[in-house]
Amino acid sequence: MGLEHKFVKTEKSRSSHKYYKTWQRKLPLQRARRLFVTDWAVDSLTYRTNSLNVTMIFFTFFLALVTLASGARYTADWTSLDARPLPSWYDEAKVGIFIHWGVFSVPAFDSEWFWWHWQGQKPPDPNCVAYMNKSYPPGFRYPEFATQFHAQFFEPEEWANIFNASGAKYVVMTAKHHEGFTNWESPNSWNWNSVDTGPHRDLVGDLGEAVRKRSMHFGLYNSLYEWFHPLYLKDKQHGFKTQEFVFHKLLPELYNMVVRYRPEVIWSDGDWEAPDTYWNSTQFLAWLYNDSPVKDTVVTNDRWGAGCACKHGGYYNCEDKYTPGQLPTHKWEKCTSVDMLSWGYRRNMKMSDLMDLPTIIEDLVHTVALGGNYLLNVGPTPDGMIPALFEERLRGVGTWLDVNGEAVYASKPWRVQMENASVPVWYTSKGDSLFAILTTKPPKPTVQLWEPKTSANTKVTLLGNPKPLSWSPIKPNAGLTIALPELPCTAGQAWTLKLDGVK
Repeated sequence: MGLEHKFVKTEKSRSSHKYYKTWQRKLPLQRARRLFVTDWAVDSLTYRTNSLNVTMIFFTFFLALVTLASGARYTADWTSLDARPLPSWYDEAKVGIFIHWGVFSVPAFDSEWFWWHWQGQKPPDPNCVAYMNKSYPPGFRYPEFATQFHAQFFEPEEWANIFNASGAKYVVMTAKHHEGFTNWESPNSWNWNSVDTGPHRDLVGDLGEAVRKRSMHFGLYNSLYEWFHPLYLKDKQHGFKTQEFVFHKLLPELYNMVVRYRPEVIWSDGDWEAPDTYWNSTQFLAWLYNDSPVKDTVVTNDRWGAGCACKHGGYYNCEDKYTPGQLPTHKWEKCTSVDMLSWGYRRNMKMSDLMDLPTIIEDLVHTVALGGNYLLNVGPTPDGMIPALFEERLRGVGTWLDVNGEAVYASKPWRVQMENASVPVWYTSKGDSLFAILTTKPPKPTVQLWEPKTSANTKVTLLGNPKPLSWSPIKPNAGLTIALPELPCTAGQAWTLKLDGVK
């Protein structure tokens, strides 16, 4: 009946970190048994069973031991965890790239929710059913798509070059989506991961190494729940009063992932069906903030259980494509996708389904002016390519940031975030400088700004052009009319005025 844990030294990971320690649990009551999963689940999942109460006691005891040993400040409750300051790099970064990639990239139809829409929801989506009937033989099962997830053209160095050229300061990759397939060799996802099947390579490790070589931060998206995992379905059937999935699959996998890859962002998702107490979220976060290899730099979002969104966690996502109407009081992030209809790659994607570059830039500016970070998603193909239109958008964002990044990176919201006198203007600030970002080309060679309070020392320049611009006050010490030069042609269709000596 005894439980034991040990630390073992493993080979050097692909993310260029030194030897890492992985925590292994031996549960002696019953040997691991292999489950064959039909249409409704993943092929060949392995798990070990034991008394849930004993396992819970062990986890609690283990976390208590490491907490006492380290003298950590954070306890496993939201009052303590929510008080943790957000590491400064995240707010300074402002711009990130999101990557949705997995087995769902193979059918490449509907969205990354294809499996659920086809065989999970009741009634199933008729479009997904028709697609499968037309495109695949009778009896074809979703897990068979994994063998077609080849990623044969995946070049992590090239991906990292594209992301770096976009001006992004961090990259968040899908480690595991709701389908349960992991893009790394998870010991808790036997035969349903990118090393055992499909690409036969560590996609997470390879990309993480390439991203970090370019001084970008690397983070991982991880779904808490898995649509068809038998242990999750069993817990769900019991009203989430049992936690077999959490202790035999989710938590061991999360700990392993953090220790192995040291992500500086953990983008949690798939939490909404159960409370945070089921997921043991606060215990995991206490370990993450106190004793993990990334305890001083990691940031987390707010998807840790039903009711947590926009309430608990590091920064807030609130909901997909969240856009607040006014300046929030808490750090937030907007995640959005170049493909407006899907996060994953779609074969039937049309040009009209994509955000154009001016729309992306305006969305980015709006987000940053309201104190948020902007996480822009692309969905790679199953053979490992970033679609050319996605690459074009990313490089366009980078070209715009090359000129206007001073108004974005490490900026802060100003006392007024937006005005719409002659054209829409979004404000950001940095130190003593104010930036006014015009997202529409003025119809006249002048622009009026009503909010800045001028002084005798006020100086105005256009980013990308160091020559001072002429201006005149609208009212004594308040507002100014600026004489504009010929604005350069830019695909982003946004221009930034830098104002010094104003309040």
